[in-house]
Amino acid sequence: MASVIEIDDIDFSAYLEETEAKQKVKPASVFVEDLLDWMYTPNVERLAYLPWAKCRDQFAFRQGEVTLWAGINGHGKSLITGQLALSLMGQGQKVCVASFEMKPRKTLQRMSRQFSGDEPAQISDHPDIIAGYKDIVRQFADWTDGRLWLYDQQGTVTPETIVAVTRYCAKELGIQHIFIDSLMKCVRGEDDYNGQKYLVDELCAIAKDHDIHVHLIHHIKKLMNEGMVPGKFDAKGSGSITDQVDNMLIHWRNKPKEIALQTGEASYNPADPDAMMICAKQRNGEWEGRIQLWLDPKTNQFMQNQNDRPVNFDAWPHVAWS
Repeated sequence: MASVIEIDDIDFSAYLEETEAKQKVKPASVFVEDLLDWMYTPNVERLAYLPWAKCRDQFAFRQGEVTLWAGINGHGKSLITGQLALSLMGQGQKVCVASFEMKPRKTLQRMSRQFSGDEPAQISDHPDIIAGYKDIVRQFADWTDGRLWLYDQQGTVTPETIVAVTRYCAKELGIQHIFIDSLMKCVRGEDDYNGQKYLVDELCAIAKDHDIHVHLIHHIKKLMNEGMVPGKFDAKGSGSITDQVDNMLIHWRNKPKEIALQTGEASYNPADPDAMMICAKQRNGEWEGRIQLWLDPKTNQFMQNQNDRPVNFDAWPHVAWS
């Protein structure tokens, strides 16, 4: 089952000061094997991808980078990054989710629903249905062994704590992707520009030092209405955040379409996407643009085409459930 990292179980202080000068000054001989590998080993960049085949040639998650996931509150940033975490595990990556807004059980409930291709059984359902769904969740838990870790702390944490946790995950657990939800839970407030700059700078350094990828979830400023599609300059807080990170992905839900469907209005185009992912920055890639997505309400999977079926994350590339 997914492993839980608890703050009371580990002395994270040992992982806080690694960026001090004494940790960086080393004998030249220490770097020889790295030099020889760099000179004589074919340079095959290890990339990870978004779950959808249609954007595989447009965007990739590279080692040593930080991606900012931005979006309006309530538009499903945690939902879509949970789906990405499943996809990364299916690609053979080790993942840690540090959510300061949801308990581990809620994170796992969402991910197990996306993974299983089915919505949870209700208390009012037949006992056989409930028993079957419990088996599905236990199968999901077994699948996460050696793939998924959860950091169990809710509320506000200090930047120093999240820096230490990130370094611990990289050094001791070999985790390759860590999701931090969200930036504003790790600083004193939206106007704590120094704290924001320090944290993002440290996460960028850790990503480079340990060849991991950090996914930092962030909120968008309040726009005139939820139908507006945000852009790079709509992120809350310091402008240095978007300057420092390597990539910026914005997740937007088509709330006008959702409201029209709920109220029975005909003022929408059924072919319009349910959501969009906007690549507003990709430092080491050539593509920036928009990816249209459709939400399957049963599984909470975002799919690349309107009539697609939910996919099996255990296979890569992902294939639809039969």
